[in-house]
Amino acid sequence: MKYFIASDIHGSAYYCEKMLTAFKNENADKIILLGDILYHGPRNDLPKDYSPKAVIEMLSRFADKILCVRGNCDGEVDQMVLPFPIMADYGVLSEGGRLIYFTHGHNHNVNTPLPFAKGDILLHGHTHIPAWDTFGNENLYLNPGSVSIPKNNSSHGFMTLENGIFTWKDLDGKAYHKVKI
Repeated sequence: MKYFIASDIHGSAYYCEKMLTAFKNENADKIILLGDILYHGPRNDLPKDYSPKAVIEMLSRFADKILCVRGNCDGEVDQMVLPFPIMADYGVLSEGGRLIYFTHGHNHNVNTPLPFAKGDILLHGHTHIPAWDTFGNENLYLNPGSVSIPKNNSSHGFMTLENGIFTWKDLDGKAYHKVKI
């Protein structure tokens, strides 16, 4: 199983289309969206080609492939227009004998973690900054950055998870970091 992991689309039709092209090019099985799908948020400038309705239409074509968690900019009204669940605070995957908790990051993060066991992985977006770091009891924190509004001079990007390897890529598919779990 190959996972395509992205966060913080923030209603950008331009970057959503680039993300979905990257998903197809990766030949991944599932998309994990880490929240902040339609709304740009009051602290962010409008992203390029801000069009939540277009993003709804694009993502709807992939509804059966999407696993999603709620971001701080996602609300019940967003769930009403999206044909896949977005309201969960977090999800859990098992990979290589380790649990991967995926969440947006505004509630559960390295400062306010879930009850992790030794070696569990925290995967979240929210900061718009790619990350790979250890914390706690040999736990790993990973962040794909942002699809549409990257910060700290990072790329518009995503991650993949395949055969126990997380790979960070820009939206053109160029890999710039890998972590084996």
